[in-house]
Amino acid sequence: MTKYEMLYILDPVLSDEAKESIIKKFEDLVTLSGGAVEKTDRWGIRKLQYPINYKTEGFYVLMTFEAEKTLVVELKRVAGITDGIIRRLITKI
Repeated sequence: MTKYEMLYILDPVLSDEAKESIIKKFEDLVTLSGGAVEKTDRWGIRKLQYPINYKTEGFYVLMTFEAEKTLVVELKRVAGITDGIIRRLITKI
């Protein structure tokens, strides 16, 4: 298995329960697919470099995990269709 980092930005107007639900959704997706979540860092609300969908702030989350390449494709797909995610980036460590 390969080690990856997934940085994603959530809409800051989401409730705390909704944010935690999205974070848990991605952690569960990794673990149920045979991967392992090493850690999840919640960076909190930060200013965006440029406005995205008329928003200037976002809630940043960094998840470090180990998984197969096929899971990365699935994470990208799920992040693309999940409401509340402004941007996502998955990199290989």
